[in-house]
Amino acid sequence: MEYLPRTIDLELNELLDETAAIAIDGPKGIGKTDTAVRRSDIAWYLDNPGQRDVLRSDFSLKTIPQGTVLFDEWQQLPQVWDSVRRMVDAGAPSGRFLLTGSASPANTSGTHSGAGRILSLRMRPMGVHERGHVKPTVSLAQLLSGQATPLEGTSTFLLADYAGAIVSSGFPGIMSAAPRVQRRMIDAYLQRIVDRDLPDLGFTVRRPETLRRWLAAYAAASSTTTAYSRLLDTTTGGDGTQPAKTTTIAYRDHLSQLWLLDPVPGWVPTNNPNRRLQQAPKHHLADPALAASLLNQTAESLLSPRGAHLAGPLFESLVTLGIRVMAQAAEASVSHLRLHRGDREVDLIVEGADGAILGIEVKLAADVSDSDVRHLHWLRDQVPDQVADLVVITTGTTAYRRPDGIAVVPLALLGP
Repeated sequence: MEYLPRTIDLELNELLDETAAIAIDGPKGIGKTDTAVRRSDIAWYLDNPGQRDVLRSDFSLKTIPQGTVLFDEWQQLPQVWDSVRRMVDAGAPSGRFLLTGSASPANTSGTHSGAGRILSLRMRPMGVHERGHVKPTVSLAQLLSGQATPLEGTSTFLLADYAGAIVSSGFPGIMSAAPRVQRRMIDAYLQRIVDRDLPDLGFTVRRPETLRRWLAAYAAASSTTTAYSRLLDTTTGGDGTQPAKTTTIAYRDHLSQLWLLDPVPGWVPTNNPNRRLQQAPKHHLADPALAASLLNQTAESLLSPRGAHLAGPLFESLVTLGIRVMAQAAEASVSHLRLHRGDREVDLIVEGADGAILGIEVKLAADVSDSDVRHLHWLRDQVPDQVADLVVITTGTTAYRRPDGIAVVPLALLGP
């Protein structure tokens, strides 16, 4: 399968020349190994028992040849982390170690955090801009710079294509398959989490159907700040039974260890001019295709009366996935803004290293009205010195600026 360049490649191009060890974290199946092995001279696959045994016999790493060394699925042998950290302390050259992991270790007792020695990068499933459908013409980093440059570009990517992008996933090994195969593979991915990945973390799922119901409730809450107590209420089974709160907390914690949950935190500005900001996270799974599968949605059903109520939230999840990938490359964080009473909301806030912010609204439509941008105007009035630009992400075909200066950008045309 042809390798599609990833946005994280831009970060690795820069950081490997300056850093001795980089850890790439993210859920299984997103291409961490493919990205890392292309930059490695030797690779150790620690999900292979034989290779684990060899390294276990000598954690000094002093006999490993020169060049860039990859330790894939390092969490299978957590002591490797400490060995790499010691080598960095001893003066390992830049670009010496890459570590990839699809779960936090079940037991980190005695393992050093690696702070100051091992740089961690989050890798996510592929955003639309990485999938090769359309060449982006608008740069998120440039929008965040505040230059307010003219926008241009047209796209043939339409609403039906976005529905297809939601359900096909950003997993490289899945997204190019036929739709029926995609559905089977995503369902198998979710089943593997229950049957193998969670037990590997030391968490036994006693009632898989209850976990599946909780995941479906979480998926149905995509792009919302629904309280976890309400998610628990919707997890009640047909027999009236409901899992204990401690059980669902354990679900949340262990699924987070697998990078399967990817909530967006509430925005907390350094100088908060509005004390009513809500800090509850917006719920998102690692990929909107996982949510669509849990909710029994296809590309066709999302555009039908049966699934129309989910099309907007899952499109926002698709947008959020891409924005987070791009923002990381721009050294920016992503959050959302909502007042406690919900009378003001901004779907996404991208905040740069210098404190400049990019306010983003997401709309599952091609046209943008004045009412669609009223919260963006409010944001600019609240923190005029911080706002670098304001954007509405749509399913339209053309990128342009409104007369009020707000950018309108189809998702397919937005890149890093």
